[in-house]
Amino acid sequence: MPASSPALSLNASLSVPGQSIENYAQAIKAIPMLTAEQERDLAVNLRETEDLEAARQLVMSHLRFVMHIANSYRGYGLPQADLIQEGNIGLMKAVKRFDPTVGVRLVSFAVHWIRAEIHEYILRNWRIVKVATTKAQRKLFFNLRSSKKRLGWLTQEEVEMVARDLGVTPKDVLEMETRLSTQDTAFDAPTDDEESEILAPSGYLEDHRFDPAKVNESHEWAAHGSGQLYSALEKLDARSQDILRKRWLGDSKATLQELAEEYSVSAERIRQIESNAMKKLRKNISLTV
Repeated sequence: MPASSPALSLNASLSVPGQSIENYAQAIKAIPMLTAEQERDLAVNLRETEDLEAARQLVMSHLRFVMHIANSYRGYGLPQADLIQEGNIGLMKAVKRFDPTVGVRLVSFAVHWIRAEIHEYILRNWRIVKVATTKAQRKLFFNLRSSKKRLGWLTQEEVEMVARDLGVTPKDVLEMETRLSTQDTAFDAPTDDEESEILAPSGYLEDHRFDPAKVNESHEWAAHGSGQLYSALEKLDARSQDILRKRWLGDSKATLQELAEEYSVSAERIRQIESNAMKKLRKNISLTV
C-alpha cells in the first residue's frame, strides 16, 4: 500500500494542509468517525483483498487524530503542516500493518507509527547537526524538551531525577541539555563586522589535508619509514627475514602452523623466532633514527 497510490492520496483540499491549517482542521472534522464494526470490516477487507478504497476510508477517518498528535509538537519550531504530513505517513504505515483480529482499535495501534514518523522528521530537521542518534538519546531528547518547558534550567537534583526516570546517567542529561540550548552556527555566515567574521568557523577551521607541503612531507616520511624498515630487515638472518615477510609483509599472511611445516619445527618454535626477530628489528630501526 504505497503512500503515493492515487487511491490512498488525500483529496486536493486535504493533501497540502499548509495552505490553511484552520480549513484543513474543519475539513477533517467533517469526515465521519468509524464504528468499531465498520473499522473491523474495512480492515479485514484490506488484509484479504488489498482493497485500497478500504485503506483510504481507514486513513481519512483518523486524520483528526494525527492532527491532535502533531499539535503536541508545536514547540520545536517546525512547520505545523509538515508535522501533520509526516504523521499522516505514519498513519498510512499503521493502516497497512493493522491486524483487526488482535482485538484493538486502529487508533491505539497507529499512535506508535504516527509519533515515530514525527520524531524522525523532528530529529532530521531540528538542527543541522543531529542531536540524538541512539535510542537512549532520542528518548532523552523528547522527554527533556517537555521537562525543560516546566523547569527551565535544570538543577543538579532535577538532573538526577530525570536521569533516574529515563534510565540514563546524569552526564547524558547534562550533555543533552547543552545540545538543546546551543544554536547552530553558520560555517561562513556573512557579516559586515571584520572582527566577528573571525569568530565564524570558516575563519579558524582550516583543511590542511591537501596542502602541497603537507602532502609532500607525508610522502617523504612514509618513504623514509619504509626504507628504515627494509634496511633493518636485511640485517636479520635469512630464516628470520623469511618468517617476518611471510607473516607480516605479504599479501596473504602465513600462519604459524604453515611455517612450522615448511621449516619442520613446531609452531611454538616459529613463534619464538618471530618474537626474537621482531625485537632485533625494533633495535635495528632505533639505531638508524
